Amino acid sequence: QVQLVESGGGSVQAGGSLRLSCAASGIGTGSDCMGWFRQAPRKEREGVASMDTGDGSTYYTESLKGRFTISRDNAKNTLYLHMNSLKPEDTAMYYCAASRRRCSTWNPVRVLVSSEYPYWGQGTQVTVSS
Repeated sequence: QVQLVESGGGSVQAGGSLRLSCAASGIGTGSDCMGWFRQAPRKEREGVASMDTGDGSTYYTESLKGRFTISRDNAKNTLYLHMNSLKPEDTAMYYCAASRRRCSTWNPVRVLVSSEYPYWGQGTQVTVSS
């Protein structure tokens, strides 16, 4: 049984930083794809970043590259999203997602598409105030 449990969300002022965590069980064995998505009110869910747990390849939404960094602690089977220079438009529910297929084998344009991921966490809220 796959479980993804996010934590680390909260309220922060613009320019601040947060680190989100996703503790995984039943997946994340080194042959998977794990990623972060977000959904703001009245907007569609969008991909933020993903990582191939086998070779460590990372994929980012271009507009967030440089501010957001995805990483993983293999020993803890935990995925992280480091978010810096946060802006009010980063306010959203952030979700951890996983697939048993290694994302380095996918068409790259599909890596940050939410429908490619069958497993999801419950989400953690990030609120950035100006």
